[in-house]
Amino acid sequence: MAWVSRKVSDLSGKEGKDDAFTNVVVRTHPNLEESVQFDALPDELKGLKPLADLVQLELRHGTEVIELVVTLEEFNKLSPKIQEVLDNADGLKGRRKNFRPGAAV
Repeated sequence: MAWVSRKVSDLSGKEGKDDAFTNVVVRTHPNLEESVQFDALPDELKGLKPLADLVQLELRHGTEVIELVVTLEEFNKLSPKIQEVLDNADGLKGRRKNFRPGAAV
């Protein structure tokens, strides 16, 4: 007896070689409580078109973290000088600007 393993698309059931598949991760969806993943062939994903001018945000307050996506237009309404704010904002790697360990707050 022999075992035969084959990979099929979760979307269509079409068979293909393992390296032909794209792993699709659904991070958020109104009908899901957590992220999920499925496999699909590239031709099955051609119809997906990325939206332009979106801003992905992570809002952190204490232990609460909220992720959201807004339009660039909505984001720009935060401040008339939002571009200046972004140009002077700290990166996520390394220390924040003007941070000195042990300095009094």
